[in-house]
Amino acid sequence: MITSGGIGSPVSADPGTAFKLLLSCPSGLPRSRVYVDFNKSYDRIPHSDADLEESINEIWTRRTEKSLSLYNGKKFRYAGHALHQIGNGEKKSSVCLKLGLTDYRTFVGTNLSPFWEKFLVTSKDEAIRSQHTASPLGNGAIVETADKRVLVLQRSHNVGEFPGYFVFPGGHSEPEEIGISSHQTNKNSTEYASLTEKISQEMFEGIVREVVEEIGIPIKSLGDPIFIGISRRELNVRPTAFFFIKCNLNADEVRHLYSTAQDGYESTQLYAVPREELQKMTERMPGCHRGGYALFELMTNASHGGQA
Repeated sequence: MITSGGIGSPVSADPGTAFKLLLSCPSGLPRSRVYVDFNKSYDRIPHSDADLEESINEIWTRRTEKSLSLYNGKKFRYAGHALHQIGNGEKKSSVCLKLGLTDYRTFVGTNLSPFWEKFLVTSKDEAIRSQHTASPLGNGAIVETADKRVLVLQRSHNVGEFPGYFVFPGGHSEPEEIGISSHQTNKNSTEYASLTEKISQEMFEGIVREVVEEIGIPIKSLGDPIFIGISRRELNVRPTAFFFIKCNLNADEVRHLYSTAQDGYESTQLYAVPREELQKMTERMPGCHRGGYALFELMTNASHGGQA
């Protein structure tokens, strides 16, 4: 059964590991049952506080002065989801992701800002609560090897967020990969349907691309991704879509590929662990990835049951 919200993280001394599940699909959804509604109405709403809005530019300017390699790429903005039933049974349920457009500069200046909580609105509605934040939709992959090991990376100390923490491979789907740099106007129904189809496809292709780039696994060794839900890190209210992917290589083969492929900037070590060891590592995961493990656990528990 697909569910919205409901599960949060256990108590932890590290506030960065806290999470909330925004969407859970325990049986997993294939590409054919994940849709996209891409609309300008899902873009970020500027805050009425002019000084707070100006802080976005100020923070970005300071960051770029320290790191000339920062690039203000476009991102898809998460603004919620809708559940749909096709026919009369649960077996044909599907998810529609509501996506707008944002960029990395606004992400740094809102979600990652020291003032991020000031951008939030008091509301039980997640979309309203985060209407002033960039909230780019990240992605993460639970990759399981042929010998039933799950792949986990340890972040290097060169990265700005959560250095040294354990994470699943992932990043963001990229609008520019499919030629989107702004919202198109005057789209007819055929053009819009084609565009949203391309975005939905990028959700699935993007996470495979991240696994290939970060770990070095050839694409032919990876199965089709299965969408298992969306978690949100409570710190900075950062949302991440998670997928489950099977790999036909064993753990030793994957370790060898990683040792020859990784550049050591974003991650410094790859772990291939059985499920029982994975739970211990979640205590040192950012909240969105800890939520990814919770989604994986729900999928595992439901694997003997019915379809989503």
